Amino acid sequence: MPRILDYNGQDANRTVTVADIVTQKGKRGKLAQVTASTAEESAAAEAAGIEMAVCMSTCVRDVRAGSSSIFVTAAIDFTGAVTDEDLLETAFGALTDGADAVITARRFQAVRRIADEGVPVMGHLGFVPKKSTWYGGVRAVGKTAEEASALWDDFRRLEDAGAFAVECELIPGMLMREITKRTGLTTISLGSGPDADIIFLFMSDICGESPRVPKHARTYGDLKSLYAKINDERVRALTGYRNDVQSGNYPGEAEVAAIDAAEIAKFLEGLDS
Repeated sequence: MPRILDYNGQDANRTVTVADIVTQKGKRGKLAQVTASTAEESAAAEAAGIEMAVCMSTCVRDVRAGSSSIFVTAAIDFTGAVTDEDLLETAFGALTDGADAVITARRFQAVRRIADEGVPVMGHLGFVPKKSTWYGGVRAVGKTAEEASALWDDFRRLEDAGAFAVECELIPGMLMREITKRTGLTTISLGSGPDADIIFLFMSDICGESPRVPKHARTYGDLKSLYAKINDERVRALTGYRNDVQSGNYPGEAEVAAIDAAEIAKFLEGLDS
């Protein structure tokens, strides 16, 4: 596991580095990336051998608390950071909290501003959920030659802006294959087929927590059923507690501190006097 100095100058070990991500482009044995927002989730990802995790910039400390080694990318997009300087400040804050890179779907100028400071930046192309109204809803992007050409132009502009990698969401698989062969960016597939350099899924989809699993995702667990059982057990326990309170069955003698009869008598005698 590579040894690095993090952005606080502290010794750290990482599953992969930016250099590893760049140099593994086009090689066999793809890296896996998931979302994480808590220490428990990042610890589970590390235990499973997952190399990379994405979280909101506000969650970096929690995610890093769960794993000191997983490669963490902080998302800094549409909430709070408005200007280029805001984005840069948020990026440096995320790195200080333990992130290894940042990702933004903002304009190429913003990517360049962050990259010019030596911050590893990922872009986001294809379907960007918060821009879905521009696409007419949730759909794959790049299904026509015209749209594919415009998308390819965005890849080139993003690379020119200084990004080292790009999240590619809901891009047709054959198009993703051709773009990956031609771009210098490390491509990260979220619903864009198997031919990108890194494969990405949301942890909630993988673990069976999502109320609606998207077409591109595959579910490997059933946490939703477990959570339902946990909630049923919680309600059962709380109902029993409430019933015992109403019936006078709780608290019982075993759950109440005792006092010697002589001591209570002395106390009462003192009150009377």
